[in-house]
Amino acid sequence: MDIDAWLWWLIGAAVLGIALVITAMPELGMLAVGAVAAAVVSGILGGGAVLQVVVFAVVSTALIAVVRPIAKRQRAQRPQHATGVDALKGRQAVVLERVDGSGGRIKLAGEVWSARALDSGRAFEAGEEVDVVEIEGATAIVM
Repeated sequence: MDIDAWLWWLIGAAVLGIALVITAMPELGMLAVGAVAAAVVSGILGGGAVLQVVVFAVVSTALIAVVRPIAKRQRAQRPQHATGVDALKGRQAVVLERVDGSGGRIKLAGEVWSARALDSGRAFEAGEEVDVVEIEGATAIVM
């Protein structure tokens, strides 16, 4: 049984796609697209082996050269807006029940939170404003 070249390119693309999923290396996806391009050159356009390899190399290299720097820039950017508990760090809260090293209650962002003083020797009385330094589970660490 003789398998056409375009089928070998598609098998190669499938193997690269599986490797992409397993390793999470985006470059493998770009190589898979290059293999599909070579399969198109072979199956539809009837190009020879040299042309297939050239198309595979050019498409793969072009994708890596263009997409990789864009992805790197996206990965390096910090999120524009903090969300979840990260958005609560640095905010001010009002003490509802005495807060010391062992616990207490505060009102933070309109909600009642359990709280603990960062400095275990320090205590904050009801009505005082405190700054949220960290969130540990459901407890705000304040100072």
